[in-house]
Amino acid sequence: MKNYFKSFFLYELLLGMKVTFLNMFKKKITLRYPEEKAPQSPRFRGLHALRRYPSGEERCIGCKLCEAVCPALAITIDTEERNDGTRRTTKYDIDLFKCIFCGFCEEACPVDAIVETRIFEYHFEERGDNILKKGDLLKIGDKYENEILMDQAAKSQRN
Repeated sequence: MKNYFKSFFLYELLLGMKVTFLNMFKKKITLRYPEEKAPQSPRFRGLHALRRYPSGEERCIGCKLCEAVCPALAITIDTEERNDGTRRTTKYDIDLFKCIFCGFCEEACPVDAIVETRIFEYHFEERGDNILKKGDLLKIGDKYENEILMDQAAKSQRN
């Protein structure tokens, strides 16, 4: 008899409507995404960037530690020795389809040449755009150098 009355008066439906009605007057927590952004940690690992010294010379010394430590084999490096005896990279590619954004490359780099920025809003329009070349990585590093410095300072304060 009890089940008959519950089904006749749509008891479950009324319980659902009660939950909806009670939540109608609570404060909303939805973000309007493109205009409002959720806060990020300074340790967020997003798009990669290659950095330069203040003199303008690239930091990467071609030690290939980042390539060796990458668990996804997403980094490809070719090096060349210069006239002054130092080694620099001629090719530095990161395949973003393979990359798992683990941060091992950043930790392994002895000169802080490769970093992961807070950029997570990027897209690819054509095949092959997923591979970031050395020039692209340097442009990203130049553009976001101030943000990278602030994030590194925040990381060092926490440690």
